[in-house]
Amino acid sequence: MSFIAMLMAIAHTGLALLLSISLWFGQPLAQAVLYQPELSYSESTLVNEDFSGQTLAKAEFAGCTLRSVDFTDADLRGTTFSVSWMTDVSFRGADLSNSMLDQVTFKTVDLRDAVLTDVIFLRSKFENVQIAGADFTDAILDGSQVNKLCQMAEGINPKTGVATRDSLYCR
Repeated sequence: MSFIAMLMAIAHTGLALLLSISLWFGQPLAQAVLYQPELSYSESTLVNEDFSGQTLAKAEFAGCTLRSVDFTDADLRGTTFSVSWMTDVSFRGADLSNSMLDQVTFKTVDLRDAVLTDVIFLRSKFENVQIAGADFTDAILDGSQVNKLCQMAEGINPKTGVATRDSLYCR
């Protein structure tokens, strides 16, 4: 066996082992090995950035600190913002469907008219957020989050036609 063939066999065995371990513990490890985002700002501090109207689908902003960042009308479908901190951030009219926003702290964040369908918000905190017209259809939220958001829920999303209160199943 040639040296290169031997290295390829070792690499293949290592990847197979890693994938086998990931199946034992669940899918995230396999996804981490096989998935490389096209655009990553993970572990960054972003201040006074303007991403308004941009296409950033499937980008990663995990572990970020965002201050005075503008995502107004941006295409953020499938993005990851896990374990991030946001202050004075605008997602007004943005499409965040199928995104991960778990363990995110939202302080003074504008989510008005945003499409937030199928978004995971588990263990996120909302302080001084604006949600009029936001569509949370099939989003995954903690019960306490839903109760807090229902207190301010109003309006109809201009893109989906869904009422914010209906998308949160407010009583």
